[in-house]
Amino acid sequence: MLALHRKELASCYRSCLDLASANDLHSIAFCCISTGVFGFPQEEPARIAVRTVREWLDEHEANMIVVFNVFMQKDESIYGDLLA
Repeated sequence: MLALHRKELASCYRSCLDLASANDLHSIAFCCISTGVFGFPQEEPARIAVRTVREWLDEHEANMIVVFNVFMQKDESIYGDLLA
């Protein structure tokens, strides 16, 4: 992914979290955005997702449940390792 795409992907997660917080939601689920079937390597978007969500939660001192919905066993393994 190009640098711009990385920034846009992270922005997508932040925007969703901002909207959830603004609407007083306490949980949100994300699918594996830009992975596998879309031709991008699965690991880099997963790292961006987990890093961005962790940073947002830390910055906002939020008590929000975040679920990463995965499609394939490989995705589950990648996210499991990143969240361990």
